[in-house]
Amino acid sequence: MEYTVQKLGRLAGISTRTLRFYDEIGILKPARINSSGYRIYGQPEVDRLQQIMFYRELGFSLDQIKSIMTDPAFDGLQALQTHREQLLDRKKQLELLIRNVENTIALHEGRMTMSDAQKFEGFKKQLIEDNEKKYGKEVREKYGDETVDKSNAKLMNMTQEQHEEVTRLNEELTSTLAEAFKQGDPSGELAQKAADLHKRWLMFHWNEYSKEAHAGLARMYVDDERFTAYYDEKQPGTAAFLRDAILIYTGMQES
Repeated sequence: MEYTVQKLGRLAGISTRTLRFYDEIGILKPARINSSGYRIYGQPEVDRLQQIMFYRELGFSLDQIKSIMTDPAFDGLQALQTHREQLLDRKKQLELLIRNVENTIALHEGRMTMSDAQKFEGFKKQLIEDNEKKYGKEVREKYGDETVDKSNAKLMNMTQEQHEEVTRLNEELTSTLAEAFKQGDPSGELAQKAADLHKRWLMFHWNEYSKEAHAGLARMYVDDERFTAYYDEKQPGTAAFLRDAILIYTGMQES
């Protein structure tokens, strides 16, 4: 069956403007343009649009989707199987959050008790899963499965007070790093304070500390564009500045 851009838009529940944009950026081209100048989409394009919408639902950017789907090695069936696994993971997370909400309601109604750890279980599990999806492969290759698994377990066992403290530390680190960056000296007092705050923040996630591991993570902030984008979001160059400050702090600066 074939569809015009209007009919495909109605079928998929998206705007014709979105479909035209997908055509413009080369992520979803129509099968053909008819004699009246209308875009015509066939079954392969319908299936491709479904894949795009799966990726969008899972939080991928259009640039990421285009990169994946224009790869010569792209396998539609394998992609669907991966989507299924990711959706099942999301289902588990939603079920955990629903149980958490139900238990909290029961707590307020006096029908049960909850530990502080139980109150935050769902949120911490989501944080772990998000980190695994974004950085898991690289971090596990660098530090090993055992180290990462211990770090995840430590996060899951974090108390409410510890969670509040690590959140406060992260906020203080962010503001201190921003001020230190303005001064431009990674060896300066503020920059070294930021490096120390970063170490204290890490110790809520790591089971043990080493200067070598701290320096290695700092280098990863620059070597991995995803980490760089996070730190450079408001001020480009921040990731490299933090790396230099940590290398000085740990005594691991480049010779």
